[in-house]
Amino acid sequence: MFAKMRRAWCVAVSAAVLAMAAHSGAEAGSVFDDIKPEIFGARPILDGRGILTMKAPYRPDDVRAVPFDVDARFTDGRTVRAVTFIVDNNPSPVVASFRIGPGRERVSLGIKFRLNQQSDVRAVVEASDGRLYMTSQLVKFAGGQAACAAPPSAPPDEIARNLGKMKLDEVAAGNGNATSLHPRMKLELSHPNHTGMVLDQQTLLYTPLRMVERLSVRQGSEVVFEMDGSIGLNENPVVEFDIARNGAADVTIDARDTDGTKFERTFPLGPNS
Repeated sequence: MFAKMRRAWCVAVSAAVLAMAAHSGAEAGSVFDDIKPEIFGARPILDGRGILTMKAPYRPDDVRAVPFDVDARFTDGRTVRAVTFIVDNNPSPVVASFRIGPGRERVSLGIKFRLNQQSDVRAVVEASDGRLYMTSQLVKFAGGQAACAAPPSAPPDEIARNLGKMKLDEVAAGNGNATSLHPRMKLELSHPNHTGMVLDQQTLLYTPLRMVERLSVRQGSEVVFEMDGSIGLNENPVVEFDIARNGAADVTIDARDTDGTKFERTFPLGPNS
């Protein structure tokens, strides 16, 4: 299975490189036209204004961990089925895709991603009736080393010692769309999310691919979301999400990487959760 995933990843990287060679930054929309069939097939994508909002810095301070927030809401009885984060000009354009648990008319999500070069970034929301909605913006690249080829911030022994450690905190109410009934949580997972594109300066070998491929969150027995990751997520991935209070006493996080290593932890929630 891992071999198949690695071959698929190599094909995706090759396709993205060819697309980048063929199109300039000013034609980023045509890059998405090239990759869209691989992600959504021939399905039409509608204008997302009025349904979703996204926020990402125009010129990020750190291209290794660029914040990207999405808020989606339906007021016509439909619910949010999925949210996809896309960076057109990255080697792996789909940074993360979230399958949302049932019955959620509103969803608030945030990730941090690696930026390899100037690119349009996009959020695509799928409604419960199957319709797709999108919004996008340009994110500039200030220069320097492409983030997917940047070396990890810690030595191998420290990475191994901290691998899989998790931290979950509640973001204060009033921050963004967080409320007392829909608190926003911030998950931090210690994992290098190796891209397979980093050259070790001592061995002159590439550090093998090892990325977070799956992350799921349950509130009690209810699924909050299931996420498919990629090399586009930042080192030590950060995911922010809101929950609808359902009386559950805890939140359980399950993660798995491409080495087959699994990480799980359950965190207690407050008395009103």
